[in-house]
Amino acid sequence: MSGIRLFVGLGNPGDKYVNTRHNAGFWWINLIQQQTNSALKLDAKMFGEVGKISTQADAWLLKPMTYMNASGKAVAALANYYKIKPAEILVIHDELDLPAGTCKMKFAGGHGGHNGLRDIHAALGTPDYWRLRVGIGHPGDRNEVVNYVLKAPLKAEQEAIEESLYQSSKVFDLLLKGDYEQAMLKLHTKQ
Repeated sequence: MSGIRLFVGLGNPGDKYVNTRHNAGFWWINLIQQQTNSALKLDAKMFGEVGKISTQADAWLLKPMTYMNASGKAVAALANYYKIKPAEILVIHDELDLPAGTCKMKFAGGHGGHNGLRDIHAALGTPDYWRLRVGIGHPGDRNEVVNYVLKAPLKAEQEAIEESLYQSSKVFDLLLKGDYEQAMLKLHTKQ
């Protein structure tokens, strides 16, 4: 089985969104970028910030700059250009259904109302790609969701999210190798 060749962190571009819960995917990409010493630069043809992973011959980091609702445009552009199959893509996104401080990985499935995933499903024509779900917690009222994801987490939540991002970054090499079972075991087992 081939490993992940495209790591996509979901978020919204622009300074006003940098610290919002919806940008948890961007935070993960930033962490991997630092850990691998990879450079990202804006690529208009790919509708996002793109970088080749410095430690890997044929793997990419992507932060779509299309806003969340049009994330699929960037994912499809890069995947088509580099002939990356949906099963070789990992999308890192904020997840309301997991508490802050939790990261879970899964293959395929629905979009759960997440607009970024909904658009990626449509652009790829399949739900069969990997996801790293970064828990941000739920406001408790579904009418508050939009407001909640576009606000910065409380300090304790932020610390929990950052720790979960750091812990999940430890499975990066396993993902590159395609050792998904081991990656999930490591990720889903509390130390």
